[in-house]
Amino acid sequence: MMFSLTGSGFVEVFPAEVTTSLDLPVMPGLTAGFPSPAADFIDLTIDLNKELIKNPSSTFLARIDGDSMKDVNICHGDIVVIDKSLDATEGRIIVAFLNGAFTVKRIRFEKKGCWLVAENPKYPAIWVTDESDFQVWGIVVHVIKSF
Repeated sequence: MMFSLTGSGFVEVFPAEVTTSLDLPVMPGLTAGFPSPAADFIDLTIDLNKELIKNPSSTFLARIDGDSMKDVNICHGDIVVIDKSLDATEGRIIVAFLNGAFTVKRIRFEKKGCWLVAENPKYPAIWVTDESDFQVWGIVVHVIKSF
């Protein structure tokens, strides 16, 4: 699927592939503070499908194009995991369809509408009312980054 993003080019959205297990070795208790002796982790594995995808039939992956969410570490080129089965509650990061285009923003509710808030001060918040062509397409539940 190809979707146009607000103020950007296009982004490809892929359904999550969960028919096979993705077991990778994992090191438990890796410290980000002072170094500690290595633990024996040779026989421990983690299945990234089980860790990242709770609702397989409603989960999609998309690559981010743009920098409007950079202050929450969702950056250009990152892959987001989107779950369409979750509700858009206050403060969640959503994928929204607004007036013919898709965008990723944080949602803030008020009595007469809601705000779609960028996490980058160079982008203004977007006021959404009943008159807007608006739909919450899904909820961002994970970000996959490359360095």
